[in-house]
Amino acid sequence: MPQISKAASFVQILHNMGWRYVNFRCIFEIKKRLGFLKRKFPVNPPPIDHINLADWRRNKKPFFKPLLSETTADHTETGETADRILKGEVRFFNSQWIDLGKNYDWITNPDTGYRYNIASHWLDINDYSKDAGDIKYVWEKSRFSFIHTLIRDEHWNKKAHASFIFSEIDNWIQRNPINQGPHYKCSQEISLRVLNWIWALYYYADSKILTEERWDRIMHSIYWQMHHVYENIEFSRKAVRNNHAITETLALYIVGLLFPSFKDAAKWKTKGKTWFEQEIAYQVYEDGTFLQFSMNYHRVVIQLLTWALGISYLNNEQFKPVVYDRAYKSLNFLFQCQEGKHGELPNYGANDGALFFPLNNCGYRDFRPQLNALHEMLCGKSLYEGNGAWKEDAEWYGVKNPINSTAFHPLKKETGCISFPIGGYYLIRDANAFTFIRCGNHKDRPSQADNLHVDIWVDGENIFIDGGSYKYNTDDETLKYFMGSASHNTVMLGNHDQMLKGGRFIWYYWSQTASSPQLEEENETYSFNGTVSCFNHLNKEILHTRKLRKRKGVHTWIIEDKIIKKPGDVEMTVLWHCLPLNKHQVNICATAAGRELKEEPTNDLYSGFYGVKEPSLTFRYSTDENMIISRIEINTRE
Repeated sequence: MPQISKAASFVQILHNMGWRYVNFRCIFEIKKRLGFLKRKFPVNPPPIDHINLADWRRNKKPFFKPLLSETTADHTETGETADRILKGEVRFFNSQWIDLGKNYDWITNPDTGYRYNIASHWLDINDYSKDAGDIKYVWEKSRFSFIHTLIRDEHWNKKAHASFIFSEIDNWIQRNPINQGPHYKCSQEISLRVLNWIWALYYYADSKILTEERWDRIMHSIYWQMHHVYENIEFSRKAVRNNHAITETLALYIVGLLFPSFKDAAKWKTKGKTWFEQEIAYQVYEDGTFLQFSMNYHRVVIQLLTWALGISYLNNEQFKPVVYDRAYKSLNFLFQCQEGKHGELPNYGANDGALFFPLNNCGYRDFRPQLNALHEMLCGKSLYEGNGAWKEDAEWYGVKNPINSTAFHPLKKETGCISFPIGGYYLIRDANAFTFIRCGNHKDRPSQADNLHVDIWVDGENIFIDGGSYKYNTDDETLKYFMGSASHNTVMLGNHDQMLKGGRFIWYYWSQTASSPQLEEENETYSFNGTVSCFNHLNKEILHTRKLRKRKGVHTWIIEDKIIKKPGDVEMTVLWHCLPLNKHQVNICATAAGRELKEEPTNDLYSGFYGVKEPSLTFRYSTDENMIISRIEINTRE
């Protein structure tokens, strides 16, 4: 396997990430090791001045006011889910239920049994320890997303959950001292926790369960948690620069806006708003695609934009026009990529199970609730026809009118050729078939080695799939499979990924487009032609060209893959992944130099939900030649 020297590694990081990133990381580590950073994040901080509960109740700033329709919808599932939460169970990453018990300590990883040291300053916590396992298992309950399910159950099924919710908040505050333990390691986790607490504070604003003493505890905790976010915001804006920065800057704005009695509120609100505008303008590209190249993380941004635009509108504030423009274009991109029978999109890009504000009973992979809520805010109309559980999100936010003076036209699903060239996505929608192609540049950090990946859907079913993410902290072999080229419908050279894997979320030798991709409609076919520079750790001149032709009205694809400057000592392999239940629909014939290649079905893995693996089937075709032509036919289910 190719190795990279420390000097070459530094050059690659500098080339890919720039001096802004390198300078910040170096200075951050120096300050951390010398102990300077700990001074900014005190433990046992002093009490703070804030508005008393009675005055807040009289003068509180506007927040979402639900406009819930009394429908005949069955909320049995809502009640069943709430009952499990009350018994101490948590649905991890919107898929797996784990019983943590009624007296969970908040710091034990249920996946590994590892218990973090709550006495440690957060700067001393290792969030990438093999012994501890994936820290996301510890963070999940502490997001308090379960608050939304309990409030929904209270409304629809006439239950009373205020006592449980506030006792959980009290217990968390008692067991997690300020700036100590794993729950202060990530400012995004802090921000989400605070936003979800605010939802509960407003919903139960007039409840007797919310006492003055309890209010004081929560205000103290919210202030110091947001103080932490503000003091550490440059880490997200310079070192991470993804949905973390959007979440944190938005939380600063919202807390500063809604709680002006905090001594730093004006600063948080002003800077948070400015930073949020900057992050949206930078992270969401002009065609509506997103710098993380991930469908689920893009949905995270949709939810954050819904909070931002809704709360600012209710408080007679506006963001810069670019925020509304990128919100609308984000909706359009995700909507055009939506193909599944139940609102699914390709399982493309990093997918950690994030869905911060669950306000419906739809499945996790169903994007309709979140897209529709923002669409109603921007356009004043539903994105989808008919009725369904996907409507509930918009009703909880309660903002039904277009919130911007520039009215946006309601979106419509496009057919034929659809291109998003800045992000590098090319779509073909024809005859109940959907072809999704990724062919893009990377000016921002890629998380997976998947350029020229192709998803194929027929009759709303995902036939050729993306393998998913599984976990961010697992053994090296599993991590390499899910993050690398092997779990995608693309080409590998030997066992080599398109890029060279570094530590954690780092790739070296980023793949890039070598020419402008072409997506065209012809008389009888749709055609795509794209070339990327990849495998540069093997040879800097290697190119992968993929030509795809889709016959109109027929579920037939012809895909030609060619490797230019292929090293003679490695095989070229094209990969096609599907779920076992769909294998009988698939017929592939692959040839090289006029000879039919041997089909090599192998058992692999698929992760549709974070932390969950299930069997998949991979059709592999290998050759010493430098070109493979695959003819794919897909039969519809009878």
